[in-house]
Amino acid sequence: MDAARLKQSWALVAAHGDQVPLYFYSTLFLAHPETRQMFGTNMAGQRDRLVSALGHIVSHVDQVDRLVGFLQQLGADHRKYAVRAEHYPAVGAALLETLRHFCAEAWTDELAADWAAAYGLVAQVMTEAAQAAEAHSPPWWVAEVLTHERRTFDVAVLTVRPQYLLPFTPGQSIGVSHPAVRSWRYYSPANAPRPDGTVELHVRAAPGGAVSSRLVYGCATGDQVHLASPVGDRLTLLWPAGSSDLLLLAGGTGWAPVKALVEQVAAEGSGRRVDLYVGARSRTEFYDSEAIDKLAATHPWLRVSYVAGSDPARPGEPVRLADRVLADGDWRSRHVYVCGSDEMVSHSVAALTGAGYQPGQVHHEGFGKHWYGPAWRTVTTPDGGIQ
Repeated sequence: MDAARLKQSWALVAAHGDQVPLYFYSTLFLAHPETRQMFGTNMAGQRDRLVSALGHIVSHVDQVDRLVGFLQQLGADHRKYAVRAEHYPAVGAALLETLRHFCAEAWTDELAADWAAAYGLVAQVMTEAAQAAEAHSPPWWVAEVLTHERRTFDVAVLTVRPQYLLPFTPGQSIGVSHPAVRSWRYYSPANAPRPDGTVELHVRAAPGGAVSSRLVYGCATGDQVHLASPVGDRLTLLWPAGSSDLLLLAGGTGWAPVKALVEQVAAEGSGRRVDLYVGARSRTEFYDSEAIDKLAATHPWLRVSYVAGSDPARPGEPVRLADRVLADGDWRSRHVYVCGSDEMVSHSVAALTGAGYQPGQVHHEGFGKHWYGPAWRTVTTPDGGIQ
């Protein structure tokens, strides 16, 4: 298996953009129509995730240890789509046909053998990981909606209770789906693990988002939702930050994982100082201010600042969260956690880096849509992607 040849051929294929996943799924569904039921009605996001996943795998094909760990997580997580071992040959055949089509004259018997070997390894690792995962976790957890509160026009806060314990670490994300929607969207729990196992979710309805719209507008107390295993480690708190004081930046529903981190600090009783900046587009969109103020009143080590992007007293002067943070002081002795929209995270990371903050002390999820969601982004926030 020639890694360089695989990367070169993938570059040729990826240059065709959206035509690649369209051709792949058309080929797969025509040859194996039974696989169509594993995918949601809207395939736009799925097309993005396919190309992202393949690009990630090919770019790391010569880093076996790193790639195997990724594929093991991918295989275990795919159980929630009802993917079984017998589906992998069908997907492999559609993939090879897609690669052959877009490589055109560059497609050779040697390249076909390389791709067949590479896909064989991928399928083997993912299948074995899925089988191993069956011993300790289900494909998904069924959870009851205990409370559903509409905080703004497009934001709802839900408390759900899985039928049995779903383990997670503050800062991770869990897959969420509604039985009426064959799609998954990843959200970070807005709480540290609780003795009763309940999970708090902060959901903003995305335009065209099947899952988020259902959770905000079409969900009520007593309904059931499905939860998938937690993923991600870039926002988990303790291991990278040690005992350092913290600076937390939360924009919009990016407050959810930050809230979980604050609860974790409270539970550990370390005495570290925490400064929290919460941003929103306007003052009316601080949807969880009551809980934030309660945390600040209860924990003297926590200091909270609200930052509204638009201030009626200063029209025409938008306020950026990171700019306000940097204007308030020098925080370079602290570990910084940034959560929010892609635009908010991108600007914050750039501003902090430009001000002398080191990459190792600024923690955030990656940018852009990805094949699962924020916790699987590999480029370098919890509010992106539409499903």
